[in-house]
Amino acid sequence: MMTEPNRIIKDNFMYPRSRYYSQVKPQNLVFNANLQEFSQKVAYISCLETNGKLSPEEAYQDIEKVWEQLKKSKKELGITNN
Repeated sequence: MMTEPNRIIKDNFMYPRSRYYSQVKPQNLVFNANLQEFSQKVAYISCLETNGKLSPEEAYQDIEKVWEQLKKSKKELGITNN
């Protein structure tokens, strides 16, 4: 069984979070978390494709799916390009 400090170290390794430097608003913080999750998912999908676990087409479809989720999140949070 994994001890609590070891679990935290593993979680920090598997799911790293970067510091937030932009304007602090609740919707910006939520979008930033969603953006970091998108980034991690794309990295995992890329690794699976590189190692032959996913076909290029499956990887493309999976990335397209998480991209659409990120776009939906941006729209729902009212994040604009300005």
